[in-house]
Parts: sequence; structure tokens; C-alpha cells
Amino acid sequence: MFNGYRFQQNNMQYPVQMISLIDPYVVETLESIIGKRVIVDTVRGVVQGNLIEVKPDHIVLKELEEDQPTFVRIQQIVFVMPIK
Repeated sequence: MFNGYRFQQNNMQYPVQMISLIDPYVVETLESIIGKRVIVDTVRGVVQGNLIEVKPDHIVLKELEEDQPTFVRIQQIVFVMPIK
């Protein structure tokens, strides 16, 4: 029995599956710079802050400890540059 979402077309129901592409080399490289200050260029503009977390589909940046985190999808990243 399928307990997920379904869509219906022509009186037939089909399960909906989520597909997410993971680039393991990008994730591994990003994990190597956790804790460093970075500039992240995305398709929507530049974001910067401390890289605090890396997940298979997104990264988490914070400018200052008390700031709200910024979540950036890895698929939207053009490049990442550590700042000294």
C-alpha cells in the first residue's frame, strides 16, 4: 500500500515520486570548508556568511551567530569562494 501523494489522470491514480539530483563531489568539497566564511554566487545573486551546515541538497549560511540562517539550494549555486 502506498502512503504518499497521488495524482489522478484519465481516472487512473499514480504515485508521485520526488527526484533530487545530488552532486557528491560538490557536497564533499563544501563539507571541507564548514566553519569558514564564504561568498556564494547563485543564479539569483551573491550571498555571503559563515558556512555552518551542508546537506545533500542545500547549505546553511549565517552572517553572525545571532542572525537568522540563510538556506541555499546546491542546484542554484554557480560558485563558492572561501574568504580569508
